[in-house]
Amino acid sequence: MAAVVVALILGLVLLAVPVAAVLGVAALALDEAFSNGRLRRTFGSFIWDVSIDFVLIAIPLFVLLGEIVLRSGIAGRMYRAVALWLGWLPGGLMHANIGCSAIFAATSGSSVATAATIGTVAYPEIARHGYRESLFLGSVAAGGTLGILIPPSVPLIVYGVFTQTSIPELYLAGLIPGVLLALLFSGAIAVMAALGLAGGGWRVTATWAERLAALVHILPPLGLFLAVVGSIYAGWATATEAASIGVVTALALAATRGALSWAMLRDSFEGTVRTTAMIMLIVLAAMLLNIVVGFLGVIQAAARLVSGLGLTPVQTILLIVGFYLVLGLFMETFSMLVTTIGIVFPIVTALGFDSVWFGILLIVLMETALITPPIGLNLFVVQGIRTSGGGFRDVCVGAAPFVAAMGVLIALLIAFPGLALWLPGYVYSS
Repeated sequence: MAAVVVALILGLVLLAVPVAAVLGVAALALDEAFSNGRLRRTFGSFIWDVSIDFVLIAIPLFVLLGEIVLRSGIAGRMYRAVALWLGWLPGGLMHANIGCSAIFAATSGSSVATAATIGTVAYPEIARHGYRESLFLGSVAAGGTLGILIPPSVPLIVYGVFTQTSIPELYLAGLIPGVLLALLFSGAIAVMAALGLAGGGWRVTATWAERLAALVHILPPLGLFLAVVGSIYAGWATATEAASIGVVTALALAATRGALSWAMLRDSFEGTVRTTAMIMLIVLAAMLLNIVVGFLGVIQAAARLVSGLGLTPVQTILLIVGFYLVLGLFMETFSMLVTTIGIVFPIVTALGFDSVWFGILLIVLMETALITPPIGLNLFVVQGIRTSGGGFRDVCVGAAPFVAAMGVLIALLIAFPGLALWLPGYVYSS
Protein backbone atom coordinates (compact mmCIF):
# COMPACT_ATOMS: atom_id res chain seq x y z
CA MET A 1 0.00 0.00 0.00
CA ALA A 2 2.86 2.38 0.80
CA ALA A 3 4.35 1.58 -2.60
CA VAL A 4 1.00 2.38 -4.24
CA VAL A 5 0.87 5.76 -2.45
CA VAL A 6 4.38 6.73 -3.52
CA ALA A 7 3.96 5.49 -7.09
CA LEU A 8 0.62 7.25 -7.51
CA ILE A 9 1.91 10.61 -6.24
CA LEU A 10 5.19 10.52 -8.19
CA GLY A 11 3.43 9.37 -11.34
CA LEU A 12 0.94 12.23 -11.27
CA VAL A 13 3.67 14.77 -10.44
CA LEU A 14 5.78 13.59 -13.39
CA LEU A 15 2.72 14.02 -15.60
CA ALA A 16 2.72 17.72 -14.58
CA VAL A 17 -0.61 17.48 -12.78
CA PRO A 18 -0.97 20.38 -10.27
CA VAL A 19 0.19 19.30 -6.84
CA ALA A 20 -3.09 20.03 -5.02
CA ALA A 21 -4.93 17.91 -7.58
CA VAL A 22 -2.34 15.14 -7.17
CA LEU A 23 -2.92 14.99 -3.43
CA GLY A 24 -6.69 15.17 -3.73
CA VAL A 25 -6.85 12.47 -6.41
CA ALA A 26 -4.51 10.25 -4.40
CA ALA A 27 -6.70 10.63 -1.29
CA LEU A 28 -9.90 9.83 -3.17
CA ALA A 29 -8.37 6.93 -5.11
CA LEU A 30 -6.89 5.27 -2.02
CA ASP A 31 -10.13 5.77 -0.09
CA GLU A 32 -12.14 4.16 -2.89
CA ALA A 33 -9.69 1.30 -3.41
CA PHE A 34 -9.09 0.31 0.21
CA SER A 35 -12.11 1.49 2.22
CA ASN A 36 -14.92 1.59 -0.37
CA GLY A 37 -15.18 5.37 -0.20
CA ARG A 38 -16.19 5.55 3.45
CA LEU A 39 -13.68 8.21 4.49
CA ARG A 40 -14.71 10.81 1.93
CA ARG A 41 -17.97 11.33 3.81
CA THR A 42 -15.91 13.05 6.53
CA PHE A 43 -13.85 15.23 4.19
CA GLY A 44 -16.21 18.23 4.20
CA SER A 45 -16.37 18.67 7.96
CA PHE A 46 -12.64 18.02 8.29
CA ILE A 47 -11.72 20.68 5.72
CA TRP A 48 -13.98 23.18 7.48
CA ASP A 49 -12.47 22.46 10.90
CA VAL A 50 -8.91 22.82 9.59
CA SER A 51 -9.49 25.88 7.41
CA ILE A 52 -10.79 27.98 10.32
CA ASP A 53 -7.73 27.26 12.47
CA PHE A 54 -6.61 30.62 13.92
CA VAL A 55 -2.92 29.82 13.34
CA LEU A 56 -3.42 29.47 9.57
CA ILE A 57 -4.56 33.10 9.34
CA ALA A 58 -0.89 33.98 9.78
CA ILE A 59 -0.11 32.61 6.30
CA PRO A 60 -1.95 35.26 4.20
CA LEU A 61 -0.81 37.98 6.61
CA PHE A 62 2.88 37.09 6.24
CA VAL A 63 2.46 36.79 2.47
CA LEU A 64 0.85 40.25 2.41
CA LEU A 65 3.70 41.62 4.53
CA GLY A 66 6.23 40.40 1.96
CA GLU A 67 4.20 41.82 -0.93
CA ILE A 68 4.06 45.27 0.66
CA VAL A 69 7.81 45.30 1.35
CA LEU A 70 8.47 44.18 -2.22
CA ARG A 71 6.28 46.79 -3.89
CA SER A 72 7.07 49.76 -1.64
CA GLY A 73 10.72 50.06 -2.73
CA ILE A 74 12.12 49.24 0.71
CA ALA A 75 14.12 46.31 -0.72
CA GLY A 76 15.93 48.39 -3.34
CA ARG A 77 17.19 50.99 -0.87
CA MET A 78 18.16 48.23 1.56
CA TYR A 79 20.28 46.49 -1.10
CA ARG A 80 22.25 49.63 -1.89
CA ALA A 81 22.90 50.21 1.81
CA VAL A 82 24.09 46.66 2.48
CA ALA A 83 26.28 46.82 -0.63
CA LEU A 84 28.19 49.75 0.86
CA TRP A 85 28.93 47.74 4.01
CA LEU A 86 29.80 44.36 2.47
CA GLY A 87 31.10 45.26 -0.98
CA TRP A 88 34.75 45.36 0.17
CA LEU A 89 34.79 41.63 1.04
CA PRO A 90 36.27 39.05 -1.39
CA GLY A 91 33.30 38.46 -3.65
CA GLY A 92 31.97 41.99 -3.34
CA LEU A 93 28.26 42.41 -4.00
CA MET A 94 27.62 38.68 -3.80
CA HIS A 95 27.93 39.12 -0.04
CA ALA A 96 25.32 41.87 -0.35
CA ASN A 97 23.06 39.34 -2.08
CA ILE A 98 23.33 37.07 0.95
CA GLY A 99 23.07 39.85 3.52
CA CYS A 100 20.03 41.44 1.87
CA SER A 101 18.38 38.06 1.48
CA ALA A 102 18.84 37.38 5.19
CA ILE A 103 17.31 40.76 6.10
CA PHE A 104 14.48 40.47 3.58
CA ALA A 105 13.80 36.91 4.78
CA ALA A 106 13.04 38.39 8.20
CA THR A 107 10.05 40.18 6.65
CA SER A 108 8.78 37.98 3.80
CA GLY A 109 8.71 34.34 4.99
CA SER A 110 9.03 33.18 1.37
CA SER A 111 12.08 31.92 -0.53
CA VAL A 112 10.63 32.69 -3.94
CA ALA A 113 9.75 36.27 -2.97
CA THR A 114 13.22 36.76 -1.48
CA ALA A 115 15.03 35.43 -4.56
CA ALA A 116 12.84 37.39 -6.97
CA THR A 117 13.16 40.66 -5.06
CA ILE A 118 16.90 40.58 -4.43
CA GLY A 119 17.57 39.19 -7.90
CA THR A 120 15.66 41.99 -9.62
CA VAL A 121 17.55 44.64 -7.66
CA ALA A 122 20.98 42.99 -7.94
CA TYR A 123 21.05 41.74 -11.54
CA PRO A 124 22.22 45.02 -13.19
CA GLU A 125 25.34 44.94 -10.97
CA ILE A 126 26.74 41.92 -12.88
CA ALA A 127 27.62 43.89 -16.00
CA ARG A 128 28.41 47.07 -14.06
CA HIS A 129 31.13 45.43 -11.95
CA GLY A 130 32.22 42.55 -14.17
CA TYR A 131 31.04 39.60 -12.04
CA ARG A 132 30.91 36.05 -13.32
CA GLU A 133 27.21 35.71 -14.03
CA SER A 134 26.75 32.07 -13.06
CA LEU A 135 28.19 32.44 -9.55
CA PHE A 136 26.46 35.78 -8.97
CA LEU A 137 23.07 34.31 -9.88
CA GLY A 138 23.84 31.25 -7.79
CA SER A 139 24.35 33.51 -4.76
CA VAL A 140 20.96 35.13 -5.39
CA ALA A 141 19.23 31.74 -5.64
CA ALA A 142 20.97 30.48 -2.50
CA GLY A 143 20.29 33.66 -0.55
CA GLY A 144 16.61 33.34 -1.40
CA THR A 145 16.42 30.03 0.44
CA LEU A 146 16.95 31.90 3.72
CA GLY A 147 13.37 33.12 3.34
CA ILE A 148 11.94 29.90 4.80
CA LEU A 149 14.46 29.42 7.62
CA ILE A 150 14.87 32.84 9.21
CA PRO A 151 11.58 33.80 10.92
CA PRO A 152 8.89 34.59 10.05
CA SER A 153 8.60 31.51 7.83
CA VAL A 154 5.42 30.25 6.17
CA PRO A 155 6.62 26.59 5.88
CA LEU A 156 7.47 26.59 9.61
CA ILE A 157 3.87 27.62 10.31
CA VAL A 158 2.59 24.76 8.16
CA TYR A 159 4.98 22.31 9.84
CA GLY A 160 3.82 23.51 13.25
CA VAL A 161 0.16 23.05 12.31
CA PHE A 162 0.73 19.57 10.87
CA THR A 163 2.80 18.32 13.81
CA GLN A 164 1.29 20.37 16.66
CA THR A 165 4.71 21.90 17.37
CA SER A 166 5.07 25.34 18.98
CA ILE A 167 5.53 27.94 16.23
CA PRO A 168 7.29 30.47 18.52
CA GLU A 169 9.80 27.74 19.45
CA LEU A 170 10.30 26.89 15.78
CA TYR A 171 10.93 30.56 15.00
CA LEU A 172 13.54 30.81 17.74
CA ALA A 173 15.14 27.55 16.62
CA GLY A 174 15.56 28.86 13.08
CA LEU A 175 17.52 31.97 14.03
CA ILE A 176 20.97 30.52 14.78
CA PRO A 177 20.95 28.01 11.87
CA GLY A 178 19.70 30.81 9.59
CA VAL A 179 22.53 33.15 10.53
CA LEU A 180 25.03 30.29 10.36
CA LEU A 181 23.85 29.35 6.87
CA ALA A 182 24.23 32.95 5.71
CA LEU A 183 27.81 32.91 7.04
CA LEU A 184 28.50 29.60 5.27
CA PHE A 185 27.21 31.11 2.03
CA SER A 186 29.51 34.10 2.46
CA GLY A 187 32.39 31.75 3.20
CA ALA A 188 31.70 29.87 -0.03
CA ILE A 189 31.71 33.18 -1.93
CA ALA A 190 35.05 34.18 -0.38
CA VAL A 191 36.56 30.83 -1.38
CA MET A 192 35.29 31.20 -4.94
CA ALA A 193 36.71 34.72 -5.11
CA ALA A 194 40.09 33.52 -3.80
CA LEU A 195 40.12 30.90 -6.56
CA GLY A 196 39.48 33.58 -9.16
CA LEU A 197 35.94 32.40 -9.96
CA ALA A 198 34.09 35.60 -8.99
CA GLY A 199 35.05 37.63 -12.05
CA GLY A 200 37.02 40.86 -12.25
CA GLY A 201 36.47 44.18 -10.52
CA TRP A 202 34.35 42.78 -7.74
CA ARG A 203 35.36 45.09 -4.89
CA VAL A 204 32.99 47.96 -4.11
CA THR A 205 34.51 50.71 -1.99
CA ALA A 206 32.77 53.35 0.10
CA THR A 207 33.69 55.90 2.72
CA TRP A 208 32.61 55.53 6.32
CA ALA A 209 30.43 58.61 5.92
CA GLU A 210 28.57 56.93 3.05
CA ARG A 211 28.14 53.73 5.03
CA LEU A 212 26.80 55.48 8.09
CA ALA A 213 24.42 57.57 6.00
CA ALA A 214 23.10 54.40 4.35
CA LEU A 215 22.15 52.79 7.66
CA VAL A 216 18.84 54.64 7.57
CA HIS A 217 17.75 52.34 4.71
CA ILE A 218 18.51 49.17 6.71
CA LEU A 219 16.43 50.28 9.68
CA PRO A 220 12.93 49.72 8.12
CA PRO A 221 13.32 45.96 7.50
CA LEU A 222 15.04 45.52 10.86
CA GLY A 223 12.19 47.43 12.48
CA LEU A 224 9.71 45.10 10.80
CA PHE A 225 11.59 42.09 12.13
CA LEU A 226 11.55 43.47 15.66
CA ALA A 227 7.86 44.35 15.40
CA VAL A 228 6.93 40.83 14.31
CA VAL A 229 9.31 38.56 16.21
CA GLY A 230 9.77 40.92 19.17
CA SER A 231 6.03 41.11 19.82
CA ILE A 232 5.87 37.32 19.98
CA TYR A 233 8.63 36.85 22.52
CA ALA A 234 7.68 39.88 24.56
CA GLY A 235 4.40 38.06 25.18
CA TRP A 236 2.35 40.78 23.50
CA ALA A 237 1.09 38.76 20.54
CA THR A 238 0.63 35.29 19.11
CA ALA A 239 2.23 34.43 15.77
CA THR A 240 -0.99 35.36 13.97
CA GLU A 241 -1.37 38.64 15.83
CA ALA A 242 2.31 39.43 15.21
CA ALA A 243 1.75 38.95 11.48
CA SER A 244 -1.01 41.57 11.55
CA ILE A 245 1.30 43.93 13.48
CA GLY A 246 3.88 43.41 10.74
CA VAL A 247 1.37 44.29 8.01
CA VAL A 248 0.35 47.51 9.76
CA THR A 249 4.00 48.44 10.32
CA ALA A 250 4.83 47.77 6.65
CA LEU A 251 1.91 49.96 5.54
CA ALA A 252 3.14 52.75 7.82
CA LEU A 253 6.67 52.49 6.40
CA ALA A 254 5.33 52.56 2.84
CA ALA A 255 3.26 55.66 3.67
CA THR A 256 6.24 57.52 5.14
CA ARG A 257 8.14 56.94 1.88
CA GLY A 258 5.28 58.03 -0.35
CA ALA A 259 4.89 54.52 -1.79
CA LEU A 260 1.41 53.82 -0.39
CA SER A 261 -1.14 54.00 -3.18
CA TRP A 262 -4.29 52.22 -4.34
CA ALA A 263 -2.35 50.63 -7.20
CA MET A 264 0.31 49.29 -4.81
CA LEU A 265 -2.35 47.94 -2.45
CA ARG A 266 -4.25 46.32 -5.32
CA ASP A 267 -1.13 44.56 -6.59
CA SER A 268 -0.20 43.45 -3.06
CA PHE A 269 -3.67 42.05 -2.40
CA GLU A 270 -3.80 40.23 -5.74
CA GLY A 271 -0.38 38.66 -5.15
CA THR A 272 -1.43 37.64 -1.64
CA VAL A 273 -4.66 36.00 -2.83
CA ARG A 274 -2.87 34.02 -5.55
CA THR A 275 -0.14 32.76 -3.22
CA THR A 276 -2.45 32.01 -0.30
CA ALA A 277 -4.94 30.14 -2.46
CA MET A 278 -2.15 27.94 -3.80
CA ILE A 279 -0.72 27.24 -0.34
CA MET A 280 -4.05 26.52 1.35
CA LEU A 281 -5.31 24.25 -1.41
CA ILE A 282 -2.13 22.16 -1.14
CA VAL A 283 -2.30 22.12 2.67
CA LEU A 284 -5.92 20.97 2.80
CA ALA A 285 -5.45 18.32 0.11
CA ALA A 286 -2.34 17.02 1.91
CA MET A 287 -4.25 16.78 5.18
CA LEU A 288 -6.95 14.71 3.48
CA LEU A 289 -4.28 12.37 2.13
CA ASN A 290 -2.75 12.09 5.59
CA ILE A 291 -6.14 11.09 7.02
CA VAL A 292 -6.51 8.34 4.45
CA VAL A 293 -3.00 6.90 4.78
CA GLY A 294 -3.28 7.06 8.57
CA PHE A 295 -6.60 5.22 8.58
CA LEU A 296 -5.28 2.58 6.20
CA GLY A 297 -2.25 1.89 8.39
CA VAL A 298 0.42 3.17 6.00
CA ILE A 299 2.11 5.25 8.71
CA GLN A 300 2.27 2.30 11.10
CA ALA A 301 3.57 0.04 8.33
CA ALA A 302 6.31 2.53 7.44
CA ALA A 303 7.32 2.74 11.10
CA ARG A 304 7.52 -1.05 11.36
CA LEU A 305 9.56 -1.20 8.15
CA VAL A 306 12.10 1.31 9.44
CA SER A 307 12.37 -0.35 12.85
CA GLY A 308 12.84 -3.70 11.15
CA LEU A 309 15.94 -2.43 9.36
CA GLY A 310 17.84 -2.54 12.64
CA LEU A 311 19.36 0.92 12.17
CA THR A 312 20.46 3.19 14.99
CA PRO A 313 18.55 6.50 15.41
CA VAL A 314 21.36 8.48 13.75
CA GLN A 315 21.51 6.03 10.84
CA THR A 316 17.75 6.37 10.45
CA ILE A 317 18.03 10.16 10.35
CA LEU A 318 20.75 9.87 7.69
CA LEU A 319 18.44 7.60 5.70
CA ILE A 320 15.65 10.17 5.98
CA VAL A 321 18.05 12.96 4.92
CA GLY A 322 19.05 10.94 1.86
CA PHE A 323 15.39 10.32 1.07
CA TYR A 324 14.59 14.05 1.13
CA LEU A 325 17.67 14.98 -0.89
CA VAL A 326 16.62 12.58 -3.63
CA LEU A 327 12.96 13.57 -3.42
CA GLY A 328 13.93 17.24 -3.68
CA LEU A 329 15.32 16.58 -7.15
CA PHE A 330 11.82 15.78 -8.43
CA MET A 331 9.29 17.58 -6.22
CA GLU A 332 8.54 21.20 -5.38
CA THR A 333 9.60 21.86 -1.81
CA PHE A 334 6.29 22.84 -0.24
CA SER A 335 4.62 19.82 -1.77
CA MET A 336 7.47 17.67 -0.48
CA LEU A 337 6.81 18.94 3.04
CA VAL A 338 3.07 18.36 3.16
CA THR A 339 3.05 15.01 1.36
CA THR A 340 5.70 13.32 3.48
CA ILE A 341 5.44 14.81 6.96
CA GLY A 342 2.50 12.61 7.95
CA ILE A 343 4.59 9.47 7.43
CA VAL A 344 8.07 10.65 8.39
CA PHE A 345 7.25 12.67 11.52
CA PRO A 346 5.87 9.76 13.59
CA ILE A 347 8.99 7.73 12.78
CA VAL A 348 11.29 10.56 13.88
CA THR A 349 9.46 11.22 17.14
CA ALA A 350 9.27 7.49 17.92
CA LEU A 351 13.08 7.45 17.77
CA GLY A 352 13.18 10.15 20.46
CA PHE A 353 14.19 13.12 18.31
CA ASP A 354 12.89 16.57 19.20
CA SER A 355 10.10 17.83 16.94
CA VAL A 356 11.49 21.39 16.94
CA TRP A 357 14.96 20.18 15.89
CA PHE A 358 13.53 18.00 13.13
CA GLY A 359 11.45 20.92 11.86
CA ILE A 360 14.60 22.99 11.34
CA LEU A 361 16.45 20.07 9.74
CA LEU A 362 13.52 19.51 7.39
CA ILE A 363 13.43 23.18 6.41
CA VAL A 364 17.16 23.09 5.56
CA LEU A 365 16.51 20.02 3.40
CA MET A 366 13.72 21.94 1.69
CA GLU A 367 16.13 24.82 1.11
CA THR A 368 18.56 22.42 -0.55
CA ALA A 369 15.80 21.25 -2.88
CA LEU A 370 15.15 24.88 -3.89
CA ILE A 371 18.57 25.13 -5.59
CA THR A 372 19.09 21.60 -6.90
CA PRO A 373 18.07 20.84 -10.51
CA PRO A 374 15.91 19.88 -12.27
CA ILE A 375 13.00 21.17 -10.14
CA GLY A 376 14.81 23.75 -7.96
CA LEU A 377 12.26 26.57 -7.86
CA ASN A 378 14.71 29.34 -6.97
CA LEU A 379 16.86 28.38 -9.96
CA PHE A 380 13.90 29.01 -12.26
CA VAL A 381 13.08 32.29 -10.51
CA VAL A 382 16.65 33.57 -10.97
CA GLN A 383 16.79 32.32 -14.56
CA GLY A 384 13.58 34.25 -15.21
CA ILE A 385 15.14 37.61 -14.31
CA ARG A 386 18.07 37.23 -16.72
CA THR A 387 18.25 39.43 -19.79
CA SER A 388 21.55 38.09 -21.15
CA GLY A 389 19.94 35.01 -22.66
CA GLY A 390 22.21 32.53 -20.89
CA GLY A 391 21.22 28.92 -20.34
CA PHE A 392 19.64 27.37 -17.26
CA ARG A 393 22.76 25.24 -16.77
CA ASP A 394 24.75 28.36 -15.79
CA VAL A 395 22.49 29.00 -12.80
CA CYS A 396 22.72 25.36 -11.72
CA VAL A 397 26.52 25.43 -11.85
CA GLY A 398 26.64 28.72 -9.94
CA ALA A 399 24.44 27.30 -7.16
CA ALA A 400 26.60 24.19 -6.64
CA PRO A 401 28.98 25.72 -4.02
CA PHE A 402 25.98 26.80 -1.97
CA VAL A 403 24.48 23.31 -2.05
CA ALA A 404 27.76 22.15 -0.51
CA ALA A 405 27.41 24.83 2.20
CA MET A 406 23.94 23.51 3.00
CA GLY A 407 25.39 20.02 3.30
CA VAL A 408 27.77 21.37 5.94
CA LEU A 409 24.85 22.86 7.90
CA ILE A 410 22.89 19.59 7.71
CA ALA A 411 25.89 17.72 9.11
CA LEU A 412 26.30 20.29 11.89
CA LEU A 413 22.62 20.09 12.86
CA ILE A 414 22.81 16.31 13.13
CA ALA A 415 26.08 16.38 15.07
CA PHE A 416 25.11 19.34 17.27
CA PRO A 417 21.30 19.53 17.77
CA GLY A 418 21.91 22.39 20.20
CA LEU A 419 22.38 24.71 17.21
CA ALA A 420 18.60 24.61 16.84
CA LEU A 421 17.52 23.80 20.40
CA TRP A 422 19.72 26.04 22.55
CA LEU A 423 17.95 29.36 21.91
CA PRO A 424 14.34 28.17 22.42
CA GLY A 425 15.48 26.18 25.47
CA TYR A 426 17.22 29.22 26.93
CA VAL A 427 14.31 31.60 26.30
CA TYR A 428 11.60 29.32 27.64
CA SER A 429 13.64 28.13 30.62
CA SER A 430 14.14 31.78 31.55
